[in-house]
Amino acid sequence: MAKRFTKPSINWVEFEKRVPPGQKGKFLAFKTKSDSYLRRVEANPPEPPKINWEEYQKLVPVKGLVDKFKSQYESFKVAVPADTFSQAIDDQWKSLEPQIKAFCAEQQKQIDEANKELIRIKALPKFEEMTLEMYAEIYPDQALDPVNRPTFWPHDPEDQVGYKPSPKKEQQVAKAKK
Repeated sequence: MAKRFTKPSINWVEFEKRVPPGQKGKFLAFKTKSDSYLRRVEANPPEPPKINWEEYQKLVPVKGLVDKFKSQYESFKVAVPADTFSQAIDDQWKSLEPQIKAFCAEQQKQIDEANKELIRIKALPKFEEMTLEMYAEIYPDQALDPVNRPTFWPHDPEDQVGYKPSPKKEQQVAKAKK
């Protein structure tokens, strides 16, 4: 006899935590359908009802017909396919685990770098309190330096003195003119 499921094997709370906000409706519909299937299975008894063959022997006038049905009924077995995929899935999961761990470690490095940058940004003075001199000290490469790096309106790289376009830019301009 096949294994009887008495409770769902899915941890719905953990599953729901991983569902994006835009997919909550579809998730709830899926959960509802799954719960309805489980309720339908639970509504039936785990074993089929027993057949009273003696009662049928008394009611059916044809000799041997009930015995024939009884032997066929008892010899009937529902073919349950063998599970050939679980091992392949487990093997595939084991082969992917190192890649997953490496990816998680790489992402954790990026998270740590981003947290360091957030701490650095939070340590800066408030925008309202920062002066141009403070900005020049903190960001010397981005600050306005009219003596050493003067720029001209509209302050785009293409409009500055000594600008040389990259070869890709020249090719794009040539294609656009054609």
